[in-house]
Amino acid sequence: MPIKVQSDLPAKEILENENIFVMDENRAMHQDIRPLQVCILNLMPVKQDTELQLLRALSNTPLQVDVTFLMVTSHVSLNTSANHLNRFYTTFAQIKNKRFDGLIITGAPVEDIAFEEVDYWQEVCAIMDWAEEHVTSTLHICWGAQAGFYHYYGIQKRMLSEKLFGIYSHKVQNRKVPLVRGFDDYFLAPHSRHTETSAADIHNCDRITVLAESGEAGVFLAYAENGRKVFVNGHPEYDRYTLDVEYKRDLGKGLPIHIPRNYYPDDDPAQKPNLQWRAHCNNLYTNWLNYYVYQATPYEW
Repeated sequence: MPIKVQSDLPAKEILENENIFVMDENRAMHQDIRPLQVCILNLMPVKQDTELQLLRALSNTPLQVDVTFLMVTSHVSLNTSANHLNRFYTTFAQIKNKRFDGLIITGAPVEDIAFEEVDYWQEVCAIMDWAEEHVTSTLHICWGAQAGFYHYYGIQKRMLSEKLFGIYSHKVQNRKVPLVRGFDDYFLAPHSRHTETSAADIHNCDRITVLAESGEAGVFLAYAENGRKVFVNGHPEYDRYTLDVEYKRDLGKGLPIHIPRNYYPDDDPAQKPNLQWRAHCNNLYTNWLNYYVYQATPYEW
């Protein structure tokens, strides 16, 4: 898939070096098609890493995607420069009168804070409410999924006794749903979180359909309103070394952390981690874009 981004976005050169087709504005203007308009509300602290991971995940269909990066204004980012945000990000006030084919709401490092105490909670709620009328399908990731479960259905998150951290196996449910088309019966995906939305609470909500679940990590994938809302309780977009960086960061800070489950060969952090989830990540994003964005969105809003 050609991903359309600004020509000077740092992720563009990295993706091109990975042989991923990235298109700048000039070339896109000469293609006589309507690209999918996808907005990414990036709440992660190191925004460049998440940009790269999500753009890579969106790059595997023939569809052209025009990406808009969105930031909150009710929080000052300490890990991404103001220059980067000013050059590549927009605000909700600037796009609230526009319509988008897809919206991605990322995770955020605020799990141990009550939703209402997060400084940008009201802004995120306003964006989720806006998406009901202005977006064809919204993909909620990790904390973004927990926020969606709470905001839409009143399902509260809860603290875990220890960090859920590593690569976990999940079983596909409801195989006839297009979102899991092409998935194996069991597949692996990364998790990195201190909280969870109870699997029982999700199953007890008749407005939500569970599509993949783990005995260890709980519900991984669910959807509602025939795919207008999609919830991913993990990080399939993570690259090979993301958990490695998190593990060594927490060790360096003296935080309680165990070796990521099923990640390093022989549980040896000196060894190169195995990349075991990329194919299903690509499949998930391709299915979302094709069946719930491209096939469902009108040609003209």
